[in-house]
Amino acid sequence: MIRFRLSELIAEKAFKERRALSLTEVAGQSGVHRATLSKMANQPGANIGTDIIDKLCKYFGCQPGELLMYVDDDAGAV
Repeated sequence: MIRFRLSELIAEKAFKERRALSLTEVAGQSGVHRATLSKMANQPGANIGTDIIDKLCKYFGCQPGELLMYVDDDAGAV
């Protein structure tokens, strides 16, 4: 499954800028709807298009691999 690191990137950006950063602010500045950001942050395996990934990479100044990661669904299976 794909896991989005949106919460981590928001926390890192907020720390670097020494201020609080909300999903609403990220939505306004990135051009990504707040509901989409909420889905990415809270719904494992959310289906997000490359246009959204592109906008967020531009906003955070990161590569796609910093925004998302692969997590093996069977990692906890015995």
